[in-house]
Amino acid sequence: MSNQNYFQYLRKDRLPNVWCPGCGNGIIMKSFIEAAGNLGLDKNKVAVVSGIGCSSRVTGYLDFNTLHTLHGRAIPFATGVKLARPDLEVVVMGGDGDMMAIGGNHFIHACRRNMDLTVILFNNNIYGMTGGQYSPTTPQDAIASTAPYGNLENMFDPVKMAISSGATYVARSTVYHYTQSVKYIENAIKHKGMSVVEIVSNCHTYYGRYNGMSKPAQFMEFFKKNTIMLSKAKSMPHEELKGKIIIGEFYNDETRKTYLESYEELIEQLGGVVK
Repeated sequence: MSNQNYFQYLRKDRLPNVWCPGCGNGIIMKSFIEAAGNLGLDKNKVAVVSGIGCSSRVTGYLDFNTLHTLHGRAIPFATGVKLARPDLEVVVMGGDGDMMAIGGNHFIHACRRNMDLTVILFNNNIYGMTGGQYSPTTPQDAIASTAPYGNLENMFDPVKMAISSGATYVARSTVYHYTQSVKYIENAIKHKGMSVVEIVSNCHTYYGRYNGMSKPAQFMEFFKKNTIMLSKAKSMPHEELKGKIIIGEFYNDETRKTYLESYEELIEQLGGVVK
């Protein structure tokens, strides 16, 4: 995809962005843009919704129908858009704090309903915008501004949460694994039903500075050395997977009805009139 084609999906007057130099958010945004270009998406037929946080600023730079909404509420807004305009491709973008903490309940129930949404989760394991507090995905024992002696809490696994809640396409990548990220986002957009793509990213400004990786290149080296493809991980002992990032397509079920399909069937049964 040429740079000129990239530009059709960007609000160039909003650039440069506000993200820290080397932030993985830009890589994830480009992954989405490339996936959109590969699929030939009409930007007028796509809605991108975000909440609040560093990653949620992405909707300011993307030239689609975009909504920058409330903290944790991107998925309810996106659900409303999809129900009102089922012809639109609706994509939700946000961080681990936004979607796994205050927005966690919305995430679970959108998966349960099998809403026809594509959710791209920017997971940098910390609250980056508000000062480096630990988030629901901060690894146990990792340092954060609100956990100066190490995080005591167990971390959420967004992939397991999505699958157990009912999402019908679930994948994970990292910002180092750019090609896989593009592929998984493409597959998620094409999928009929609730699609979740978690992309593990870097926040060297806070998480990295607290945990010995203050430079973006250190994170890339970490992702390179500590990531295992799902196909290989399946045959490895559990103890060898501790601390590793497993990437791949974890779940894909095209057989379940989406919420919108069930809703439209009900309307048809009622003769087009809800009494």
